[in-house]
Amino acid sequence: MDVSRRRPGPIRLAIVDDDPLVRTGLRILMGGSPDIALVAEAKDGTEVDAMVDAHWPDVVLMDIRMPKVDGLVATQRLRSRPSPPQVIVLTTFNADEHVLDALRAGASGFLLKDTPPLEIIAAVRTVAAGSATLSPAVIRQLIDHVADPIAGPRRDAARARLATLTDREREVAVGLSRGWSNAEIGTELSMSVPTVKGHVSRLLAKLDLNNRVQVALLVHDAELL
Repeated sequence: MDVSRRRPGPIRLAIVDDDPLVRTGLRILMGGSPDIALVAEAKDGTEVDAMVDAHWPDVVLMDIRMPKVDGLVATQRLRSRPSPPQVIVLTTFNADEHVLDALRAGASGFLLKDTPPLEIIAAVRTVAAGSATLSPAVIRQLIDHVADPIAGPRRDAARARLATLTDREREVAVGLSRGWSNAEIGTELSMSVPTVKGHVSRLLAKLDLNNRVQVALLVHDAELL
């Protein structure tokens, strides 16, 4: 979902998880946050499209492993919709190759299911505001633990996509992949924060990407770090 079009009021949250205990725990957790409203739950990816049509959540907490339609497929479907909700994938593994696939599909980040409650709430607020919840350092840790048999072709494809950027946009993209804030990129590249924001918006549009996490993945794929 384009955050500029998010409805005023509490963040509308939906949970997709096949484990009723996980859903209950998240429901109780979110109930203590007045700025977050749990509007829907689903137990499998097969229910996600209808759930979003009916309730229009701003953020979806998506289990990555479900028996019928998994979180990866459901995330791909959601992110291909007009004005899609932001997606945070949930996993029990911090080095799961499916997490990388979900991030490439447009998820705004991932959380381990044993993440401290306050961090889960903070992550929901972060993605609702249009930012990502996964630092590039964590992305690199994930990639280091996942064997990628198509690393060569992916590198070449990533480099070809980044070649469409101006030199300045490419410098900003590298800064994003290092986890720098807009202010830090501005300091490093001697630009104002509004100028950095403009470059970020343009490079996301040129690369047809949804968020800074995807930029970091693309830069890493291109082996520019």
